Amino acid sequence: MAVYAIGPRLVHRLKSLVGDKRGVAAVEFAMLLPLMMTLYLGVVEVSQGIAIARKVTLTSRTLADLASRVSTISNADMTNILNASSTVLSPYPVSNLKVVVTAVTINSAGSATVAWSDTLNGTAKTVGAAVTLDAALAVPSTTLIMSEVEYVYTPTIGYVVTGSLTLRDKMYMRPRQSTTVGRTS
Repeated sequence: MAVYAIGPRLVHRLKSLVGDKRGVAAVEFAMLLPLMMTLYLGVVEVSQGIAIARKVTLTSRTLADLASRVSTISNADMTNILNASSTVLSPYPVSNLKVVVTAVTINSAGSATVAWSDTLNGTAKTVGAAVTLDAALAVPSTTLIMSEVEYVYTPTIGYVVTGSLTLRDKMYMRPRQSTTVGRTS
């Protein structure tokens, strides 16, 4: 007899739960929370990546600009120019940064070669090595200052998906004070 008494009470309780809407918001929130967290963290990662990419471009432009403003660069001047990259890249770590500043001489036939090259955390170009330039840049009997910046960016959370990303930028500028920028020790 006790078994039959439980049946109607159970059916009545189940019917009352079907109409109950008090926990719907909590269930919907629990279902959407993973998606919302993924979107938030993704936006943070993309924003930081874009900010660092912009800093790489600014660093490249700044280095070419500083080197093209003088007629002669000494070792002390070059050290200051290369160290300026850490200031431009701030607040991001400079341990992942490679910078190369190169003077490219274009002869009367339009062939470009390295006149001098200096680096911070990278490999300087070999003096006399050929450089491939776009036709618009290869003006005969001129000099260009070329800066190359490379930054290895590892996303904080998304590194599992993307791994490290190498951000690069290259900038060319003509000397401003003279036809060439000399390099002294």
